[in-house]
Amino acid sequence: MSDPATWRPKTSDIPAEPGVYRFLDTGGNVLYVGKANSLRSRLVNYFQDPANLHPRTRTMVYAASHVEWTVVRNELEALQLEYTWIKEFDPRFNVKYRDDKSYPWLCVTWSEQFPRVLVGRGSKKKDWRYFGPYSQAWAIRDSVDTLLAVFPMRSCSSGVFKSAQASGRPCLMGYIDKCAAPCVGRINAEDHRMIVEDFCSVIDGHAAHYIRVLEKQMTVAAEAMEYEKAAGIRNKIEALRKVNERNAVVLEDSADLDLIALAEDELEVGVEVFHVRGGRILAERAWVADKDETDKATLVESFLLQIYGDVVGDQKERRRAIPPEILVPHLPPSPEVMEELLGSVRTAKVRLRVPRRGDKKILAETAMRNASQALALHKTRRASDLTTRNLALEEITSALGMDEIPLRIECYDISHISGTNTVASMVVFEDGLARKSEYRHFSIQSVGSDDTGAMKEVLTRRFNRLIAERDIEDSGDREALVDATTRKAKRFAYAPGLVVVDGAGPQARVAREVLDSLGFPEIMVCGLAKRLEEVWVPGEEYPLILPRTSQGLYLLQHLRDESHRFAITYHRQRRSKSMVESMLDGVPGLGEVRRKALMKAFPSLKKLRAASEEEISQVPGFGLGLAAKVAEVIRDKPDAINLTT
Repeated sequence: MSDPATWRPKTSDIPAEPGVYRFLDTGGNVLYVGKANSLRSRLVNYFQDPANLHPRTRTMVYAASHVEWTVVRNELEALQLEYTWIKEFDPRFNVKYRDDKSYPWLCVTWSEQFPRVLVGRGSKKKDWRYFGPYSQAWAIRDSVDTLLAVFPMRSCSSGVFKSAQASGRPCLMGYIDKCAAPCVGRINAEDHRMIVEDFCSVIDGHAAHYIRVLEKQMTVAAEAMEYEKAAGIRNKIEALRKVNERNAVVLEDSADLDLIALAEDELEVGVEVFHVRGGRILAERAWVADKDETDKATLVESFLLQIYGDVVGDQKERRRAIPPEILVPHLPPSPEVMEELLGSVRTAKVRLRVPRRGDKKILAETAMRNASQALALHKTRRASDLTTRNLALEEITSALGMDEIPLRIECYDISHISGTNTVASMVVFEDGLARKSEYRHFSIQSVGSDDTGAMKEVLTRRFNRLIAERDIEDSGDREALVDATTRKAKRFAYAPGLVVVDGAGPQARVAREVLDSLGFPEIMVCGLAKRLEEVWVPGEEYPLILPRTSQGLYLLQHLRDESHRFAITYHRQRRSKSMVESMLDGVPGLGEVRRKALMKAFPSLKKLRAASEEEISQVPGFGLGLAAKVAEVIRDKPDAINLTT
């Protein structure tokens, strides 16, 4: 660790103007980004007596080697630049919320000619409309099924849609009037999109308008003695009311707002968000984040930026995502500036308020209870609070005799079946937490490699890539280090403080030899053996035996187990693909081009076996005859293979 006194800038050199600052380590990695109305007043606080600093801040200051700053004209520019840098550099010491679970969302594939509705989780696609997140997937699926009786939009997959187009017959949803069947030309694209618009409007909380319209239509039909038509409209009204009643009524019908609540302890903060549309809670979500010395107002500012900072889409989409009113437990340090920033994204006025009385105050108290429960549940589920993680990192540093705490740790594992189809995994933990976006897997290219040979190849490839990207960065061509699709900085050029390998002395010695030969003697290496959970350090005759209750050992075990899981997952994918290719050998009429097209459409044995002959026939170059042959071969052959690692 570096002593902050050795690199502290002179107070007179720090401008007393608004600006944004960055703390960086010796490798040039950004550790923390902050803003201040007066850079001088803010930065001198970091260099006071370390005993007075928050533990997280103290760790950051001692991990840093220098600080940089940029002066701006006003608070709005500082806020915008701070968030831009946080997105670009993803500093490990900035407060970030993290999910305790994956929440389901409702999606409408708006960019397709005939949009469809689906429920899913995980990453999202550009130009599709998303609603939620919701607490229960079954509840939203039930609501969608009910709404399709009123708004019969498409809900089938692309394979089913193309199959119906080819056969000229709609699927079951078309026969039971829960789909307008655009696949067979019952409705054109424009009229179908109008149905989708109405569906989205109801999901967004505006069902009351459609109920009133349908009631008038039902009255007109009844007066004209069109009783069957009136009964059909009545059923639609009941369906809409059923969906509407599932959402808790908390405010007047015209209320469109988001409510944010915080519940905190000494180390962490729980965040609860209620999305209220049309007076009803349509969605809610809870997060937990590490807490530093920042006050509640600054925490609110941080979460507002994270929740609304990445809102994209057209004007209607942005206004749907950012409501005109946001209720918060505390106003951010400069509420007018935050309102101006959010308003510029929404292209309409946004108001921040602290609820003081009435129904909104009661709703805020409910959200606070939910935030407290989320924080308590997180504490009981995971032993990953700040104190525990710091203790684990300090124990590892002390046990391995390291000079600095390893803020980034990489762990490698090898997986194979009797020496064949060998693969490897690299998992990354930063500040004691898994960084899944940094995980990588490798296909071993050298033939006949044992575990040590495979480990040598993986580490050589990984650190040669590090050298290459550092050379690019030194050349000044930073654009080459940005992903052309996501516009995010590639992070493969970050050097770890510690490399952990799954294995004992031989694997650890190979790792040490590779790092020394490539010019990385400063990176610490250790191996973790499975049998007795021994920690092997290259050059030492005997392994380290950490206590079974050691938080440092628990963190190393977590790393090893995660790398093992990631390697096996990739290996199974490779094995499944190999099995499919071997099963397809000898199928008459199945050449190389058609085989590649089939593997692209169904990349695993499970997906191919689940596919119907009609779905297989939709693959380019296939017909029903060839699809039937493939389906017969895939279903008849066994697939039992024992996996070892």
